[in-house]
Amino acid sequence: MASVRLEQIAKNFGTTAALSDIQLEIPSGELFFLLGPSGCGKSTLLRLIAGLLEPTHGRIFFNDRDVTALGTERRNAVMCFQSYALWPHMSVADNVAFGLNVRHIPQDRQRQRVEEVLRLVQMQDLAQRKPNQLSGGQQQRVALARALAVEPDCLLLDEPLSNLDAKLRHDMRSEIRRICKTAGLTTIYVTHDQKEALSIADRIAVLKEGRIAQIGSPADLYHRPKSRFVADFIGNTNLIDGRVVGRENETALIQTPAGLIRATAELPASENVTLSIRPEQMRLNVAATASNGTNRLVGKTVESTFLGESSEHVLMVNGQRLKVVSSPPLTDPAQEMAVEFDPRDVVVLGE
Repeated sequence: MASVRLEQIAKNFGTTAALSDIQLEIPSGELFFLLGPSGCGKSTLLRLIAGLLEPTHGRIFFNDRDVTALGTERRNAVMCFQSYALWPHMSVADNVAFGLNVRHIPQDRQRQRVEEVLRLVQMQDLAQRKPNQLSGGQQQRVALARALAVEPDCLLLDEPLSNLDAKLRHDMRSEIRRICKTAGLTTIYVTHDQKEALSIADRIAVLKEGRIAQIGSPADLYHRPKSRFVADFIGNTNLIDGRVVGRENETALIQTPAGLIRATAELPASENVTLSIRPEQMRLNVAATASNGTNRLVGKTVESTFLGESSEHVLMVNGQRLKVVSSPPLTDPAQEMAVEFDPRDVVVLGE
């Protein structure tokens, strides 16, 4: 396995800048996600790391080796695409051995390695089946096994679960993490699915318009976004524009269309700010007065959605829409409800 380092990477297609000034370090053995909306440059960046594209500017290192000018086969980086690209006429075992054959690995070592990786992905009992006899999740495991068989320094996954249904995607998330961590692989994974990234990544880079907006652990990105874009892209949030009007000890007082909101957070230099408050951090409260030290807003219920384990409610507070999640679900919401939230759960953004 290898660490990966990108220095000032840029990629242009004609006059269009797909990537600009990408600086990135991925330690050996890390499961690292590239996350962002369509067209942000994440798949282009993955192809640069794979050696399928050459950067317009900058350098790429595996460990301390400059691989910028090397092809994929000389980097020992293996890429799994959205389509599994399994040979339909070959058995599972033969598909997994394909890369070993190309590299002229001795037959006895091939058999040993195929057994090892099929055991790792829990497909050893299906080694003689053809791809059309497998489910989508099983085909994904075979594609991973084929990539793992050649013992890559870096495994690159381009939206590997996009062809699966929602339940199978959910089940395969933990499987991919287990496989990559057990193998000790440096893995770079591209997706636009926030829940996929949050559930299994060690760290995530969020891309916007060809640049890195923020890098951090899933918890850091979710609870402490540094920009309006990251707060809005990672999960659901309430974004409220406001103006700092004072302080009480370590609590900032922020005037917003919904009312005065208290925030225990580091303030940006600007007086005008944006507040980010996650819907699940807000609590519906039917009591007449606020709990001690919390924010309390009262609004009219304009929409309620039953989600099974929870319910989502939209309140209109002085013209400001607020989403709040209730768990367990509230099946008979009142026409007017109060919502409370802790000042520590209010993220203050300077834009």
